[in-house]
Amino acid sequence: MKALFVLLLAQLCSASLVPEREKDPEYWRRQAQETLRNALRLQRLNQNVAKNLILFLGDGMGVSTVTAARILKGQLQHGQGEESLLEMDKFPFVALAKTYNTNAQVPDSAGTATAYLCGVKANEGTLGVSAGVTRDRCNTTKGQEVTSILRWAKEAGKAVGIVTTTRVTHATPSAAYAHSANRDWYSDGEMPPDALEGGCKDIARQLVENIPDIEVILGGGRKYMYPKNATDVEYPHEEKHRGTRLDGRNLVQAWKEAKPHGKVAEYVWRRRELLALNLSRVDFLLGESLHPRVPWHQLGALGGPPVLPGVLGQLQKGIKGCSAGKRRAMPGSAGGRIDHGHHEGKAKQALHEAVELDRAIGLATRLTSSQDTLSVVTADHSHVFTFGGYTPRGNPIFGLAPMQSDVDRKPFTSILYGNGPGYKIVAGERENVSAVDFAHADYQAQSAVPLRQETHGGEDVAVFARGPMAHLLHGVHEQNYIPHAMAYAACIGSNRGHCNAAPRPNTPLLLPVLGLLLLLLC
Repeated sequence: MKALFVLLLAQLCSASLVPEREKDPEYWRRQAQETLRNALRLQRLNQNVAKNLILFLGDGMGVSTVTAARILKGQLQHGQGEESLLEMDKFPFVALAKTYNTNAQVPDSAGTATAYLCGVKANEGTLGVSAGVTRDRCNTTKGQEVTSILRWAKEAGKAVGIVTTTRVTHATPSAAYAHSANRDWYSDGEMPPDALEGGCKDIARQLVENIPDIEVILGGGRKYMYPKNATDVEYPHEEKHRGTRLDGRNLVQAWKEAKPHGKVAEYVWRRRELLALNLSRVDFLLGESLHPRVPWHQLGALGGPPVLPGVLGQLQKGIKGCSAGKRRAMPGSAGGRIDHGHHEGKAKQALHEAVELDRAIGLATRLTSSQDTLSVVTADHSHVFTFGGYTPRGNPIFGLAPMQSDVDRKPFTSILYGNGPGYKIVAGERENVSAVDFAHADYQAQSAVPLRQETHGGEDVAVFARGPMAHLLHGVHEQNYIPHAMAYAACIGSNRGHCNAAPRPNTPLLLPVLGLLLLLLC
């Protein structure tokens, strides 16, 4: 009887949440007709040559994360949430990408990065190499290196950049420039003796040497650039932040010395230094914070300091510089920390990061033209993250389901994980979530299987596209197809036969965008 009462109450509450306009069938018919008219306009395909390419990569941003972030965005704007639109939702073309690695059904970030940046699928844990390379085996690497869309752009004389909220040597960005049998070989201090003896290079060294004319590099993890035990500029008394390099090299200095005479190369490690730069007078920019991950409290959406306007300001300056015809990389932003939040079972942090990514996508959309800029938003992989429980319309995305389990008679949150650190047994039973603060930013949502870290998911991820040749991203594709389609649109790389008769805009630009620019350097 009590269960029936709860169900009836939930139904009554749900009915009261329906907006009045949605009760009118004409509302839905008008909406559908407008959508139909917009779809018919897409028959006039944009086949221009892309002057700019922007790749937004939401690390771990699976389809369930996109949907939950959409609801969160709407609720942050005091709406019910479900009817909200993310900026990426407004992109006219959508595809699905199959994320498996050549040796893994459920992928890792290294193999997937090789796919969407280099156009070749690879084994898990390996970077910028073919599937002929075995993880940890340095002697399998030679001759198996594959190049990325970033290098294709440089070979075409374009300006390029990498921006990430993780360390710049992390798997996601490093496939753009590195070739490694192990994604964890950040410096030579992390490499085994046989790999060093075999002549394999660490990822930080490859960042400086492989493509020395990358115009913009922004991220974390500066300790991998300095000699072992070198004190950190920001935390000189903390041993864990000291340099890790065994070869004694200062790679920041090496980066500066490799630049052509007369070119201005700036290295920054503080936010204020970055914001003070006049980008029109800088030819090369390297920015490295200490921390490979930005502390969660610094995410503005979670109540930390309001740093985001600085991020968007830098993005705006970069895009305006590009539209003025300057040969520059385009600073941008995306979500490298969605993945970290999910791995820790902290859905609130993951979803707020996804919303921040979407704000940056919106700014880039407003400051560029779809006539000459191809923008692509995608993810490397998904997570075992879900939300359900027959929640009513407008239910807080981090709230409880309107029912109890019919097995253990305890409430549960709408958001759950298939596995992860949120598995908790109290007095021999599942934890009663009504006794904890499940709305807290550090709350770890309950999971079905106990693991110290939640795992990736194996389902396809969405690919959103807007601009020249965006229609090439449609249907279901292998993930490695993405850079080939983008290169075709910009007339870079090997497939350029169609470009001979096409008018080619001046100075096309490429930026694989992998993180929130300012959050790197707080």
